[in-house]
Amino acid sequence: MAVPHADVGESTPLLPNGSVGTSAHRSFSDVLKGRGEPSWSTSLRFYLFSSWSNAVLIFVPLSAAAHYAQWDAGARFALSFMAIVPLAKLLGEATNQLSIKLGQTLGGLLNASFGNAVEIIVAIDALLHGQLRIVQTSLLGSILSNLLLVLGMSFFAQGVANGHGAEGTFGATAAQTSTSLMTLSCLTLVIPAAYHAAKFTGDDPLDPVRTVWQRDSLSGTYGRPLDGLLVISRGTAILLLLTYFAYLFFQFWTHKELFDEVKQQEGEDERASMSMISAGACLVAVTVITSFCADFLVASIEETAENYHIPKPFIGVVLLPLVSNAAEHVTSVWMATKSKMELVIAISIGSSIQIATFVIPLLVIIGWAVGQPLSLFFADFETIILFVSVLLVNLLIQDGKSNYMEGLMLIILYAVTALAFWVS
Repeated sequence: MAVPHADVGESTPLLPNGSVGTSAHRSFSDVLKGRGEPSWSTSLRFYLFSSWSNAVLIFVPLSAAAHYAQWDAGARFALSFMAIVPLAKLLGEATNQLSIKLGQTLGGLLNASFGNAVEIIVAIDALLHGQLRIVQTSLLGSILSNLLLVLGMSFFAQGVANGHGAEGTFGATAAQTSTSLMTLSCLTLVIPAAYHAAKFTGDDPLDPVRTVWQRDSLSGTYGRPLDGLLVISRGTAILLLLTYFAYLFFQFWTHKELFDEVKQQEGEDERASMSMISAGACLVAVTVITSFCADFLVASIEETAENYHIPKPFIGVVLLPLVSNAAEHVTSVWMATKSKMELVIAISIGSSIQIATFVIPLLVIIGWAVGQPLSLFFADFETIILFVSVLLVNLLIQDGKSNYMEGLMLIILYAVTALAFWVS
């Protein structure tokens, strides 16, 4: 009497000896992907050839060649600058593919963690090289770029694409919660500036890195750090990190209904084009490559600024954020033309919050660990610009509506800010 194979489906192929085909006969690439997921070849084909911007990856080996052959500083800076643009796009794509598979909560946390990966990589590299002003100005520039340029261009694009009389709408409550947190982080930068104004001992009020150090009135040299300023900065950094984690808990668990519209817009027409393992592997690989290109870029900044008379604050505040946020800029404007304003707010303000309450405090702690006196004291000029920018954004989004004129206001303020840093 034959024993039925209860676990064999009708369509399961039998081998010549009557046994059932098993996973032992699957290809190696099949083993490294989940059931129903795209193969490695399909995943990599999508990852490398789905966007025309990947053609710019040719600048990655060129930037390496320029660095090791010690080409002109301007060429090294430009090639590294261009190399990071497609790498930023690839980092975002790999993160997005993983987010689709992980679900809303874990996906949101992943996006929150890797959303500003390029800024973090560039800033850590500059920190390890002791270029504290580049760290400060590049992160400040990322906040200003997201709050003013990205949000402004998105508001403007939405108004123009849908008729000059059209208004974009978004959840005012969630937006105000986000901007309130942004305001808090901005205010925490005012306190170190106020303390420094009372305890200032240096001779260059426009250089917040140099004036962190106490100056000996007899020898004219700089000795130990201004301890109180570093204590305030490091203590505030720890508190901001705790606040950021509380915000994630608020956003993804206790009050996630406030952000449901963002999740719905993110999920529209979205289907994973890569397997989880291939997306994770690509994320790691591109992160490593980006770290090398960031090192090439940071190494060329000092010489480029001197040879071509470009102010270093302008490089940090304007140029570096443009390249690191290029993918976010395009995505936000594209979403705005489709009137997905919840996503626009999440991209622009959410990214700014992450930098202000996570990236900057994290770098202060890292600087503490490696002996670099990075503080939360920015120059008075920079602190005022940040405060005014956050104030304007708060005023414009409190009604939950946007139009092209509001977008133009934000763009104009960004242009004025860039001009101010050009002559600084």
